Amino acid sequence: MKVVLLAGGLGSRLAEETVRIPKPMVEVAGRPIMLHVMDIYDRFGFTDFIVACGYKAISIKSFFQDLHLMNNDFTVGIGNGEMDLKPTSKVDWKVSVVDTGLSTMTGGRLRRLREWIGDEPFMVTYSDGVGNIDIGKLVEFHKAHGKLATVTAVQPPARFGNLELDGDKVSEFTEKVRKHETWINGGFFVFEPKVLDYMLGDDEPLEQAPLTNIARDGELMAFKHKGFWHPMDTVRDRDTLNKLGTQPVPPWLDFENGKPVLSTDAPVQLVNA
Repeated sequence: MKVVLLAGGLGSRLAEETVRIPKPMVEVAGRPIMLHVMDIYDRFGFTDFIVACGYKAISIKSFFQDLHLMNNDFTVGIGNGEMDLKPTSKVDWKVSVVDTGLSTMTGGRLRRLREWIGDEPFMVTYSDGVGNIDIGKLVEFHKAHGKLATVTAVQPPARFGNLELDGDKVSEFTEKVRKHETWINGGFFVFEPKVLDYMLGDDEPLEQAPLTNIARDGELMAFKHKGFWHPMDTVRDRDTLNKLGTQPVPPWLDFENGKPVLSTDAPVQLVNA
C-alpha cells in the first residue's frame, strides 16, 4: 500500500526556518521531520512513499536524490569521479517525489497524484506531525468497516496551563490541561481510490469540501488514537519535538503505549489540526 506525504505547504508559522527550506525539511533531533514520519510507516512494513511537494520542491527532490549516499559510506576518486559505495544503512524505501504545484491545496495535490496512486487503497498523512499510531491496526480497521475513508482522530496536546475554579477561587493550578473528549484531525488517513473523485480542483483543501462531503455521504470513519501525537506548527513545537527526539526511543516510535481505540460508533467531531 502506497503512502502519500503531503509536503507542499508554506509553513508560515515557522518562518525563521521555512524561509530557507520547506517545512518537512525542518530538522528534529538532527533529521528532517518528514523522515521521522516515514519511520512510523516503516516500522509496520509500509515503505513505498509518494511525496507531494510544492513550496521549494527542488530542496526535497535534491534531498531524496542524495539520501542513498548520505545514508551509506563511500569512497570517491576525486580525479575520475568513480564511487565505491559501502552500504551501512538498513533503510530500504522507494520514494517518488512529485511536484504538485506551488499554490495547489492539499485536495488538489492528491488529485494530481491519481496516476501515481493507481487503483489500490492508499494512505495519506501530513509531513509535519508524528504519533505512535499503530499503522497495522489502522489499516485493519479501515478494511473492516468497508467505507471509503478513515481518518485518525487524536486528542490535541496541551499548550497552556490549567485552572480549576471554585467560583472566583482557584482550587487547583496545573501545568498541563486535562484531556477531555475533544478530537481533531491527526492525519494518518486510509483512502479507497474513489475518494479522489471528491477532489475537484487545485484550489480545494482536503480538509474542507472533500472530507465534509465524504462524511456527509456516510463514508468517513474515525480511528481513535489516545496515544502520543504532536504536530510541528510553531517554533515551540519544533523545540519540544527536538527534546523528545533525543530519547532512546522517541515517543512517536513507542508503539507499546499507542493504545488505539477502535470505534465504528457515532461519528467523531473533527477539528483540523
